[in-house]
Amino acid sequence: MRPYLFKIGSFELRIYSLMYIIALFLAIYIAKRDDIAKKRGIDNLKLIEDFAFNEIFFGLAGARLYYVFLRWDLYQNAPLDALKVWQGGLAIHGGIIGGIIGAYIFSKLKSYNFWVLTDMAVGPLLLGQGLGRIGNLANGEIHGVPTFTPLSVILKGNFNSWWEYYNSLDILARAKFKDLVPWGIVFPSNTQAGIEFPNYALHPAMIYEMILNFIGFYLIWFIFRKKEYKVGVLSMIYLITYGIIRYIVSMVRAEDLYFMGIKAPYIVSILMIVVAIIGIMYFNRKKAK
Repeated sequence: MRPYLFKIGSFELRIYSLMYIIALFLAIYIAKRDDIAKKRGIDNLKLIEDFAFNEIFFGLAGARLYYVFLRWDLYQNAPLDALKVWQGGLAIHGGIIGGIIGAYIFSKLKSYNFWVLTDMAVGPLLLGQGLGRIGNLANGEIHGVPTFTPLSVILKGNFNSWWEYYNSLDILARAKFKDLVPWGIVFPSNTQAGIEFPNYALHPAMIYEMILNFIGFYLIWFIFRKKEYKVGVLSMIYLITYGIIRYIVSMVRAEDLYFMGIKAPYIVSILMIVVAIIGIMYFNRKKAK
């Protein structure tokens, strides 16, 4: 496991960057083949490319700002370090918020329906998120808790306090905690996961999310999209889908951001689901009228 595909001198082709480059061009390819978007007026292939690059910019900006906001303790003494994106620190919920803002600005500048644009984008977006988790695996980040963590601790979300308790026990007392799954991964010592949990088998949370993202993409692109819902509904289905995915995965993630003592993904995921349900009700009522 290593973060780069190959290395020539000082140049490294990082797997994380490669996955997002692949995701970008794959997203453009898929969006160009979206017959429903064409029916709704998006038949300008150049516009699709411009929209994709617009979303990459706003998505990355949002992901970074969200992370810095919730981890300002890392940057308050060196604010300029917040610009060093290559050192890590991107949060997907921030990327989604940034992407929404970027899509709104783009829709106004190009005089296109905002919801038509987002309906076209959510399928490729979820596919790209799945590909991005492959890069996280290569980097040894977005890792889960040790595989012997009791299910009750995972469900209650009190891993940090339990981990302190676990480390206070002697070897014999620790032995009573058995591995719950056989597919845990021991990450190299030079990765974030390996530094935090050296020589411990961890839940591969990034793989869990990758699989769920791919399943979500299939459902959105090949099932829900075919139903040709009212404009905007597919975007709401994405919010519900990813809200559920991230809530589930955050149960076993060890390095989630916190807000006022609560895992931030829990809060944002619930908000996404609630907003999406209200949105679907709004669009359906609008259709009835």
